[in-house]
Parts: sequence; structure tokens; C-alpha cells
Amino acid sequence: MNQFREKVMRFMQGRYGMDDMGRFLMIVILVCMVLSVVFQSGTLNILVVAGIVYEYYRMLSRNIAARYEENQKFLGLKSRLFSKGAPTFQRRAADPVNRVFKCPTCGQKVRVPKGKGKISIHCPKCNSDFVKRS
Repeated sequence: MNQFREKVMRFMQGRYGMDDMGRFLMIVILVCMVLSVVFQSGTLNILVVAGIVYEYYRMLSRNIAARYEENQKFLGLKSRLFSKGAPTFQRRAADPVNRVFKCPTCGQKVRVPKGKGKISIHCPKCNSDFVKRS
């Protein structure tokens, strides 16, 4: 048993292995497997096989830089999709004195004091002015 483990470890040296994108793909593949059994779909069977082949290709790849880039793009997409409401709530809780607005022209975030009523805000990046209630 110990020799087998050493052989596997030697084989995996220099290969990419499993990452967050790989875990997500495995979950998607498992869901597709269950759906293909429930609906008896040949298309889902092909999708499952293609997903497994792609997953093994990623795990056994020696091009670590390319797989790392794929994973970083996946993590960026995941963070944009799944954390829409959290940052705004955290910002409000973290700074009870100031309020943050986005400039409608350039998108720059501008911090202004709370409780001042309707104020004109000057964007330091594009020099435009906009009116908001603080």
C-alpha cells in the first residue's frame, strides 16, 4: 500500500491538482449525473463525460500558470455573483460617520459625511458635481 502511495505522489509531482474551480466543476458534474439518471437524457450523459474529461485534463495538467489563471477568473466571477449585498452592508456597519457614493460619470467612490441633508458632491477624479442626500 505504501509503494502505491509513493507512485501516485511521484506521478502527481509537477501537476496542477484540485482547486476551487475543480471543486465547483465536480459538483456540477454530480448534479448533471443525477439529472441524467432521473430524466434518462443522452445529452446530459455526454455533458457528464465531457465534464469529467475536462476535469481530469485540468487536474493532470502540467501548465500550472494557465490553470492558475483559469481559477483566478473563476474566483473573480464567483465573488461578483455571490457577494452582491455583503460589501454594502459591511461598509455601512464599518463607517457610521460617513457615506459612500459612486460618481455617475466615472464610477469613482466618494466619501461624504452623513446627516448633512442634500449636498453637492464634487468628484476628485473627473471634476463633475452631483447632488445626493447624505
